[in-house]
Amino acid sequence: MKRISLAIMFALCTLSVAAQDVIRVNYKGAKPTISDFAWALLSNYVWDEEDDVLDESKNAAKSAWTQYRKGLPLDEGDKITVDQKNGYAVYESRDGEDLLMVEMCYWNEADQKHKLFAYNVKCYDGGRYSPGQFDGLTFYRYDNATKKMTLCEAPGFEVVYGTEDGAWVSYDLPRSGKDIIYTEWKGNAKKQKILKWNGRRFR
Repeated sequence: MKRISLAIMFALCTLSVAAQDVIRVNYKGAKPTISDFAWALLSNYVWDEEDDVLDESKNAAKSAWTQYRKGLPLDEGDKITVDQKNGYAVYESRDGEDLLMVEMCYWNEADQKHKLFAYNVKCYDGGRYSPGQFDGLTFYRYDNATKKMTLCEAPGFEVVYGTEDGAWVSYDLPRSGKDIIYTEWKGNAKKQKILKWNGRRFR
C-alpha cells in the first residue's frame, strides 16, 4: 500500500516541500486546465534510487494519474476526482481507516498574467489528521507567457505543520470558492480558520 508511515519525527514534515523548482506546463487549447497542471507536476517526478528518498505519496499519485490518463482502472482503494470547471483535482488512496489525499488546484491572479498552483498532501486515520513524512503544502507560480511554473513561497502566510502547544496543522484546498481552510488538530478537538484569497495573496 502507498500509505505513508506515521512513525516520524515532526521535523520531517518540513522536508515535504522539496520539489523541482521550474516545470514546463504543456497543454492544448487556449489555456491550461487543472489536469494539465497536475500532470506537469506529477510527470516531472522521477525517483533517483541512488540519491533521493522515494516520495511515496507523489509516486503513488503519479502512478494513478498515468492509469487515469490511459483510461485504465485504478488500483483497489484508489480514486481520482477532476473538477475542470473549478480548477481542482484530488487523488485519494484508502486502506481501511487510512486515507492519503493529494489535492491540487489553481487560482487566477489579479494581474491576469499569472496563476497560482498548489499541491497539498495529507493523511488521515479514522477521519483524523495523521501526518506522514511527505505531507505538506507547496505552491508554484505559473507565467502565462513562458508556460512555466516556478516554486514559490506561500503568498501572504507561512506554511506550518504544527503549533507551539503541540497541535498538528493541515490544509484543505478549495473545490468551490477560492479560500484555503487551515485546521489545528489537538486531541479530540480541532480549530479552523479561513485563509482568504484576494487575487494576489491569502489573508
